[in-house]
Amino acid sequence: MRSNHPTRCPAHADCGCHLNRRQFLARAAMASGAPAILGGLAACGPAASPDFPRIRACGPGSKYVARIRAAFVRRKGEYGMRWPGAVYDGESSRQRYSSLLIAEAGRLGLDLEMRPEPIHSLDEARAWIESARAGSADGLMVMVHDRQEHSWPTAYLAAESGIPSVIYSPLGTSFTTNTARLAEQPGCVVYSTDDFDRALFGMKMLQAGARLRRSRCVVIRGEERKDLPLADTGISLRYVPAKTFLETYQAMPESTGVHALARHYLANARRRSGASEQDVLNGAKSYFVASKILADEEGDAISMDCLGALGASKVSLPCLAWSRMNDDGIPAACEADTGAIASHMVVQALFDRPAFQQDPVAETSRDAIIGAHCSCPTRLRGFDSPPEPFDIKHHHGNRDAVPRTLWQPGQRITCLDILPPSAKRGPGESPSTPHRSTFLISTGEVIENLNVPPAGGCVVSVMVKMDGHAPVLSFPGFHQLFFYGDFRQHLVEFCRLQNFNAQIV
Repeated sequence: MRSNHPTRCPAHADCGCHLNRRQFLARAAMASGAPAILGGLAACGPAASPDFPRIRACGPGSKYVARIRAAFVRRKGEYGMRWPGAVYDGESSRQRYSSLLIAEAGRLGLDLEMRPEPIHSLDEARAWIESARAGSADGLMVMVHDRQEHSWPTAYLAAESGIPSVIYSPLGTSFTTNTARLAEQPGCVVYSTDDFDRALFGMKMLQAGARLRRSRCVVIRGEERKDLPLADTGISLRYVPAKTFLETYQAMPESTGVHALARHYLANARRRSGASEQDVLNGAKSYFVASKILADEEGDAISMDCLGALGASKVSLPCLAWSRMNDDGIPAACEADTGAIASHMVVQALFDRPAFQQDPVAETSRDAIIGAHCSCPTRLRGFDSPPEPFDIKHHHGNRDAVPRTLWQPGQRITCLDILPPSAKRGPGESPSTPHRSTFLISTGEVIENLNVPPAGGCVVSVMVKMDGHAPVLSFPGFHQLFFYGDFRQHLVEFCRLQNFNAQIV
C-alpha cells in the first residue's frame, strides 16, 4: 500500500525527491504532445494520456498487513538526577513520538498496536514481548525513554526474542555501555539519535521484511510448473512454462491501452533510432501480457528467461515492458535471475524507487564500472517523480524497442547484489550453521552515459566511479542493481534486522 501523503525518501539529502501519487497523475495528464518527427502513431492522440491501466501487484506479499507492536520504556515517577535527568520532558516526548508513529503506520498501511502506558518493569516487558510473540507480531518498536533500571534490559529482551526489533534511544537515554551489547546483534537495530526519521524508517524495514517473506514472484522459464522457496528470503518462486508468455501474447489483441502506452513512449522520448513504431507497440503489448500473467498467477513480481522464451520467436523481448513495470513499482527482473528478483523486491520495498539490473563491465582507464543492460526504468528518483530523459532504441540484438534512460552525471547511487545461499553447505558448515543470503553493497557516483553504438554491448550503459577499493576487473557480483541515492547504511541495517549477511564492497 502506498500513500497519497508526501514523504521524504530516506536519501532526501541526496536526491530531494518527494513521493506523492496525485502529483504523478497530474504530471502524467499534463504531459506534452508528440514531436512531429515521430510519425503517425505518436501523433494520433494525446501523447502521454494516462488512459492505460497501471499494473498493480496481485500477490500475497502486497496484500499482507504487517503487525507491529510498539511500547515506551521508562521508570515511574520523575527522572531526577539520573539520566535523562529532570531537564527532559519525557511525557511530551512520548506524545510527540506516538503521534509520529501512528501517522507513519497509517501512511504505510500497518497494523500498529501501541501500548497505552510505558513499560514500567521487567515483568511488564516480559509479558509484552510474550503477547507480541503469541500474536505473531512481525516486529517490535522499543522506545527507550530512560537509561536506568529495567529500560535497557527490556531492549535486550526484545533483541533476543526472535522478533525483529527496532530500538530507539533519543539522546540522553543511553551511553555506549548500554548500546554496545546490541551493536552487532542479529535481529535488531539500535538508533541512538534525535533524528526520529531513522526510527520511522526502521518501521518501514519491519514492514518490508514481513512482506518479503510472503511474496510470490512469477518466473517464466522452462516447461514445468512448480513453486520453490528462494532460500532464506521467504520469497516463493512460481515457475510457469515459457510458452505461457508466447501463448498469452498471441491471444491478446492490440487494445486501446496498448496504443495509449505506445504513444506515451513515442511522445516522451527525446529521440527514436532503429526501433520502429511497431516495435514500440509490440513492447507495450508485452506490458499487458505480463500484467495478465501476474494477475492469473497472483504474483507480486515477475521475471523471465527472456532469450530462452522469446529469442527464437518474433515476439518482442520484454525490455520496454519490464522498464514500465519497474516504473510502476512492480519488481521485474531480467533473465530469471533469482538474486536479481530478491534485489528488485528489497529496493522497491525500502526506497520507493526502481533499480537498474545490469551486467558489470570494467573500465580500466577510468577505474570505473559500466552497468550495461537493455532494460532500464525511467523513474529513477522515485515512483512518483518525473522520469529521467530517455531515448527509444533497438536492443543490442538489433531488434525490439528499448527505453535508453540517461542517468544524471554526479548523482550518488547504490549498488546491490543479493546472493542467495546455495543448496549445498560449504566446507566446515554443519546442518545447524545459519545459511543466509549475502547482500553485496557498494556506493558510487555516475560519471557518464556511454553511446551504444559506436560502443558495443547493451544500449543502456552507465559508467559509475565506485567508492570502495575493489579492483574493477574483478568487481564482485553480476546482475547487480544500480539505483539513485546513497543507501549503504540503510541496507546494512536491514540485513542486521532481518538476519542477512551484509558485505560492503
